[in-house]
Amino acid sequence: MSDPRVFITGASSGIGGALARHYARRGAALGLAARRGDRLAALAAELSAAGAAAAFAYPLDVTDADALQAAASDFMGRAGVPDVVVASAGISVGTLTECREDVAVIRRILDTNVYGMAATFSPFILPMQRRGRGRLAGIASVAGIRGLPGAEAYSASKAAAIAYLESLRVELFASGVRVVTIAPGYIETPMTAHNPYPMPFMLPVDEAARRFARAIERGASYTVIPWQMGIVAKGLRLLPNWLYDRLFARAPHKPREL
Repeated sequence: MSDPRVFITGASSGIGGALARHYARRGAALGLAARRGDRLAALAAELSAAGAAAAFAYPLDVTDADALQAAASDFMGRAGVPDVVVASAGISVGTLTECREDVAVIRRILDTNVYGMAATFSPFILPMQRRGRGRLAGIASVAGIRGLPGAEAYSASKAAAIAYLESLRVELFASGVRVVTIAPGYIETPMTAHNPYPMPFMLPVDEAARRFARAIERGASYTVIPWQMGIVAKGLRLLPNWLYDRLFARAPHKPREL
């Protein structure tokens, strides 16, 4: 895919930022959406200097569907219908349902990680269908394959994202628009920097972005990256509940921060 048009949410850091840099090196016209406007503006300037055909910054929250619609319309008016849309915005934080103060955090995680993905894709689907091609890539997680203790909202949101993306993939079958589900394992980003437990098979974020982009280009329906975590995830899925519960009941928890 030469000189692609790419729209990315969660672009100001982490996986989204690494993907933006990857596509910039390929001469892409980029639409960059994230909450942190200052970081986004700096990134857009950096990518324009690094070889991007264009880099348009859209400071917004993905839970604001109207803002996403406006950003999508502006991007398509400037650059055309995108070849790739990546829903990378997400929140990863520990939650405990018994803590009353965490209930609002649970809602925020679900709104961002699930509703925000649908709001990201919505403005682009009909234009892509009319053109007869395109890629919609959603960043899920291996945490959505089995529920993890202390991560009720995060695991639930990623399980929902996996099911949502599968439903969308079937809905758009034969339309020319491919839906790609990427379930990362541990990637070296600010999101994983504070995890107080071992993270096997961790990938540097730039290498992860390269692998993600390759999966997007080939239109993979579902992929776990790195592949080693895919084997681990399949093994966990096969465990009977009684054994899984015993093994993970005392597993370290993700920090409760937002």
